[in-house]
Amino acid sequence: LSPGAKMGCFTFIKVMMILFNLAIFLSGGTLMGVGIWVTVDDQSFVDIFGTLSSSVLQVVHVGYFLIAIGAILLVIGFLGCYGAQRDSKCLLMMFFSVVLIIFIAEIAAAVVVLVYTGFAETLLTAVVTPLLQEKYGQDESFTKIWNATMKEVKCCGLNNYTDFTNSTWYIKHNVYPEPCSPGIRELLPLAHPVLHGCLLQGCFDQILEEIKTNGGVVGGVAAGIAALEVAAMAVSMYLYCRLDQK
Repeated sequence: LSPGAKMGCFTFIKVMMILFNLAIFLSGGTLMGVGIWVTVDDQSFVDIFGTLSSSVLQVVHVGYFLIAIGAILLVIGFLGCYGAQRDSKCLLMMFFSVVLIIFIAEIAAAVVVLVYTGFAETLLTAVVTPLLQEKYGQDESFTKIWNATMKEVKCCGLNNYTDFTNSTWYIKHNVYPEPCSPGIRELLPLAHPVLHGCLLQGCFDQILEEIKTNGGVVGGVAAGIAALEVAAMAVSMYLYCRLDQK
């Protein structure tokens, strides 16, 4: 290629880099805004986005998660956009390093999920069940999220209804939560839960089914994000090397 063609190619890639990272920067700001909204009013989030959102809220506080992701995207977008616009080798290298670290972390997380699914289930049970026994009925936000999930998914507790046995709620009211026994307000200690209409299935298995049902979509989105990350790293390295030649 002639020097003019090379310069034109460099300029085109530089402009695309700026626009791409500007979009990332704006997306990060949007996610932070949504995260703040969910943190302030998570019940509205559940009402709008339905069952899957309430299931996700059980495992991770979506508001804080979105704020963290938004902040990361803001940093990436700024480094890529400003670094390309100012022809800054330092910022471009920082952009490459941050994206590379995120890419490696995503691969590591995927491997852990695939290899240690059973361990993750055990760990989740060990963490969530005590929280459920202690905070259900005491923490208003926590209780709303669980009630919405149990009603929508038609499940009871994380593993089953026994998660509420000896819980703060059961000790205080001497009944299991209403979503666990639809249509039945008074429920004696359950020797035969089926006869009393109690839901036996826990929410964990139901959530896993929802995740598996949407697995193709999740996998496609993850693959798309990984491809964008690789492309972003390649472009930043191209610009970095071209600045050396200039």
